[in-house]
Amino acid sequence: MTSPAPTPDARPRGGWPGAETPGDAPWWTRSVVYQVYPRSFQDTDGDGVGDLPGVTRRLDHLERLGVDVVWLSPVYRSPQADNGYDISDYEDVDPLFGSLADLDGLIEGLHARGMKLVMDLVVNHTSDEHPWFVQSRSSAESPRRDWYWWRPARAGMEPGAPGAEPTNWRSFFGGSAWRFDEASGEYYLHLFDTKQPDLDWENPEVRQAVYAMMRRWLDRGVDGFRMDVINLISKDIGSDGSLPDGEVHWGTYGDGSPHYTDGPRVHEFLAEMHREVFAPYLAQGREILTVGETPGVTVEHGVRYTDPDRREVDMVFQFEHMGIDHGATRYDPIRWELADLKATLGRWQAGLADRGWNALYWDNHDQPRVVSRFGDDSPAHRVASAKALALLLHLHRGTPYVYQGEELGMTNAPFTRVDQYQDVESLGYFRELTGRTGGPRLRTDGEMLAVLAHASRDHARTPVQWDATANAGFTTGTPWLEVNPNHTTINAEAAWADEDSVLHFYRRLVALRREEPVVALGDFHMLLPDHEALYVFTRALDTPAPDGGTRRDELLVLVNVGGQPQDVPDAVLAGWEDASVLVATHPGVPDGEGGPAAAGRLVPWEGRVLRRVREKASRPSA
Repeated sequence: MTSPAPTPDARPRGGWPGAETPGDAPWWTRSVVYQVYPRSFQDTDGDGVGDLPGVTRRLDHLERLGVDVVWLSPVYRSPQADNGYDISDYEDVDPLFGSLADLDGLIEGLHARGMKLVMDLVVNHTSDEHPWFVQSRSSAESPRRDWYWWRPARAGMEPGAPGAEPTNWRSFFGGSAWRFDEASGEYYLHLFDTKQPDLDWENPEVRQAVYAMMRRWLDRGVDGFRMDVINLISKDIGSDGSLPDGEVHWGTYGDGSPHYTDGPRVHEFLAEMHREVFAPYLAQGREILTVGETPGVTVEHGVRYTDPDRREVDMVFQFEHMGIDHGATRYDPIRWELADLKATLGRWQAGLADRGWNALYWDNHDQPRVVSRFGDDSPAHRVASAKALALLLHLHRGTPYVYQGEELGMTNAPFTRVDQYQDVESLGYFRELTGRTGGPRLRTDGEMLAVLAHASRDHARTPVQWDATANAGFTTGTPWLEVNPNHTTINAEAAWADEDSVLHFYRRLVALRREEPVVALGDFHMLLPDHEALYVFTRALDTPAPDGGTRRDELLVLVNVGGQPQDVPDAVLAGWEDASVLVATHPGVPDGEGGPAAAGRLVPWEGRVLRRVREKASRPSA
């Protein structure tokens, strides 16, 4: 089915950069987003779980950091099977986090400081405790039965028997993606936890209910949505209502992702969402941000999602660079190479160069800490590697996202026992891979604990380290997840007091994007793609000069991604001898020649950005 023609709204047209001047580009091209995972941000009532008043209490930290937008992970009513990504009421706040009044206070506090609030939108699935699913499950004749994916057992097999599931799809959290419901004798689809049944977006009633809910949040003052796994909402359904099996790569279950990732109607659904939800507000001059989380997305689909003329979403989270250090799942670790990182990030820079926009990130609530993953979290190199990785990412083209604690250089947790983990995904794979779910035993307990120590989502979820006091200043009670013991040295209070800290470096990077059009909108060109330790690229942007001509603003970004000194090839530095240094991770490191741009040798985890501005020929007079 083809999408209807897009309707006009207030959104500028053309790719980015594609506007005639930087000022014509959307506001979010110059912005930085900060993700708050409220459960782990700040607790104010002593129950060990972060809350909305805690977020409001820490707004001064965010304002001082300089971020423009706060993305708030789910605070809706939820049984918390997946820490709030299983929603039982889209239009109320879970008492665990506070109240609607607390959320209104947070919105007011953000707006007063010139910041916006983006809410997590989780509409691929709901909780099994949502009234929609309760009604759907109540009877095969329920008017909401087809709001979810219900299917009978595989033909010729006993319902509920092993292998009788409608397809062989594996859940993202391990095991089958189908749950047998004894009362009705059918299965429901859950791509994630068994308590997260998938909504059937083929049903227009489902879509209209979602759109109405979104409009009510916008009316309440929310400034946009981060849309959780939004590219999974369209499934590859046959004319008879069947869904195909997936290819089996390991274990018992198959990979169904080719049949629900970027599905046949997903672009139609998102264009409809834009027309019915966002377009009227944009036409009134509201500044709204829409970002789609799109696991498994290709560059081709990324362009389609974010092409401004298609009016779907403003930008996408893609996961290619998050997959370079593991195989089919995060629990299959492999050695990663810098050339692979350059290849994937470079491919997205090139693919969205003329149309569309990308979200830039290292950390979020689903990823282990970047300084432990791609950097070096040892005392000798933690600060330098955190800065180097931040410089590398923030100088790419796209909108950067900072995850809470990333600006402090927080590290993975030193967990050594399975009972220290809370993450439903980590525990599900631990059970499956160690043979506790009836399948083959693929790893010993010790091997799996070593994998979790590297890859678990819980590393991102340890409480934010505000100070060196008990529980890092996060709570006066018992924290829901253990605080990292290194909070005595790695914390916000100490970082604000140290001008050379990771935190102050992030503050400077955030300011650069707002102040320097070339950082926000400049083109991107990768250099030394095969070098094993140096990550080097240029950014450039033409801007009008006062004499009517054009000024070429150029940056050379040099980052040593490793623990050994590296010599930058002379050919890379040719023509940059008189350049200035825009920003550097090691401002006090002598360069050996005395000139600011003589960056021929980079110490371990050093990064520099060189700048030169060249006047181009002025326009001929009439």
